Amino acid sequence: MKILVTGATGFIGTCLIRRLIPKGYRLRCLVRKTSRTRALAEREIELFIGDVTDKDTLIKAMTGCNRVLNLANVYSFWERDPRIYYEVNVEGTRKVMEAALEMGIDKVVHVSTAGIFGRPSEIPFSEESPVGPKRFSEYFRTKYEGDLIAWKLYKERHLPLVMIYPVAVLGPGDTKATGQYIARLINKRLPATVFENKRFTFVHVEDVAEAIIKAAEKENNFGEKYIIGNQCLTFGEINRMVSEIAGVALPGIRMPDFLTMINARLLTILANIIKKPPLWGMATDQMRVMKAEFVADGSKAEKELGITYTPIRNAIEETIISIRKNT
Repeated sequence: MKILVTGATGFIGTCLIRRLIPKGYRLRCLVRKTSRTRALAEREIELFIGDVTDKDTLIKAMTGCNRVLNLANVYSFWERDPRIYYEVNVEGTRKVMEAALEMGIDKVVHVSTAGIFGRPSEIPFSEESPVGPKRFSEYFRTKYEGDLIAWKLYKERHLPLVMIYPVAVLGPGDTKATGQYIARLINKRLPATVFENKRFTFVHVEDVAEAIIKAAEKENNFGEKYIIGNQCLTFGEINRMVSEIAGVALPGIRMPDFLTMINARLLTILANIIKKPPLWGMATDQMRVMKAEFVADGSKAEKELGITYTPIRNAIEETIISIRKNT
């Protein structure tokens, strides 16, 4: 079987490729010219230069492939040019799905995010919960819009689709929001802690990669949705765990929620002017997400895909080791 993987150089994608290689699949990775591909090039993996925003290259990349694992997206809470969210997360998703239909791909596993549910009335929410009325960031909003396109193609044109919804992902090698947050904590680069009592469901990156593989391998699961993650912790609990494992003191100040949001708005305005990410990672979208809370139920993936969730403490320990090794 030959599998095309998009987003293979990202946080989850890197872990996924590492788990796929021993299984003996023939792997082709769609990578951009600017992607860091050294780790992939050192393995027996076919690299195909292209972009999910270019349907012609997608069709060429899918030639001879049986399945597509679509991880490509723009995951961030601030961008110099916010139009990139729509270009990749919406139009890029559309082009991947349409190309898969045209090329007769057997199955598409699309990696979304649990954030597309917003804040449903059901706590914890599951795959069958009606989505909440609001998405709390441009990332979540555009991922949701891209998902709707994929589901429309599933219903109207029988796209062989399976959808994965990771919660907040932790683990070594994370250079995005969560990894940056832990790095700032252990390097004492945060002036205060925020949203100490807000709850989030977390998951180890290895568990997400395993769920993607199991979803791709499982028979007769077209149209299925899988939330991936099961451990609910407050940010205060996460902070204290990081402090204990890293052996560093937490900031002495706990910023009130209302003041956090005021600071985030001001810092985001400044970031938009100077075209540099907001100080301390305090983008308005990121603070909205942290304030909103996300409590999800990932038990379906345990039952139907047979995955076993890794303790979040393990993920934090491995993240801290990775950060210190690379600084």
